[in-house]
Amino acid sequence: MSIWRVLLSIIMPPLAVLDKGCGSIVIVFILTLLGWVPGVIAALIILNNPNR
Repeated sequence: MSIWRVLLSIIMPPLAVLDKGCGSIVIVFILTLLGWVPGVIAALIILNNPNR
């Protein structure tokens, strides 16, 4: 995970997970709408997962 991905996930979480699939984008987008912090946490978890 690069520093640019981390910064992008803090600034705009749905854009950080664009290459991880449609489901991840939708989940992060909904969590970001509910609150910025849950969206950032979800984006960082998805980006840190080596299986995806």
